[in-house]
Amino acid sequence: MAVLVGPDEANLSGHFAIKRHGVLYSWGPAMTNQPDTMSLERAVYGRRSVRTYAPGRIDDDVLSFLLDAAVQAPTAIHQEPWRFVIVQSEHRLKQLSERAKELFAPEVERLHHAHGQAGDNPFAQPEFDVFYGAGTLIVICAPSAAPFAEADCWLAAQNLMLTAYAMGLGTCVIGSAAQALNEPSFKDSLGIPTEYTAIAPLIVGFPKGETAPQTRHRPAILSRW
Repeated sequence: MAVLVGPDEANLSGHFAIKRHGVLYSWGPAMTNQPDTMSLERAVYGRRSVRTYAPGRIDDDVLSFLLDAAVQAPTAIHQEPWRFVIVQSEHRLKQLSERAKELFAPEVERLHHAHGQAGDNPFAQPEFDVFYGAGTLIVICAPSAAPFAEADCWLAAQNLMLTAYAMGLGTCVIGSAAQALNEPSFKDSLGIPTEYTAIAPLIVGFPKGETAPQTRHRPAILSRW
C-alpha cells in the first residue's frame, strides 16, 4: 500500500493498545497524565536506530497516531509543508531496496576509500535489505520550492520517532533510499507529485531483540559570547 497523506488526514484522538511479545503497550492523548507514561527525557535518551525487526507491520490506528504526532512539530511560517507516503507492500519495498542498493553502493565505496577503511560493502550484497525487514516505510515529502521545508520534515520525523519509541516500536532513518525515492519512475508509482521531494525516509516496526546504546560526543561549542 502506498498513499500520500496530508496533515488534515493525519489526525486521530483517543487511545490505543497493542500487545507484542507478551508486553502490552498503551498510549494516546487521553493517557498523558498516567504515571506509566514515558517521560520525554527517557524517550530522547532511550531512542535507538533499530536495524533488526520481527515480522509484521503496524496497523492503521498506530500509523495514524504516529502521523498525528509528527505534524505537531514546529514549522516555518506555519506552512506545514509535510506530506506522507506510506509503503507496506512487500513487493514495493523489495523494489525500492534493490534500486537503493544500486545507487548507494558506489557512495559507500567512496566513503570507505576516503577514510582508509576496508571491509565488505553491504549494499553490494544481494541478500541485503536496506529496510532491515521492517514492514512499514514512511516517507516524509514536501514541495521542493517551500522555504525551510527540509528542516520542517526532519522535525516531524523526530516527533514520529520519539513517539514510536514510547509505544515500544523501532524506527530508523534510511537515508540511502532517498535517491531512489526521488527518481521520476518511483515518484510516479508512489504518487509523489513532480514538484515534491522525498526528504525523510524512515522505517517503523516491531524490534527484534535489543539495540545497544551508542555513545555520543559531548556538545562542541564553537564560541560563546
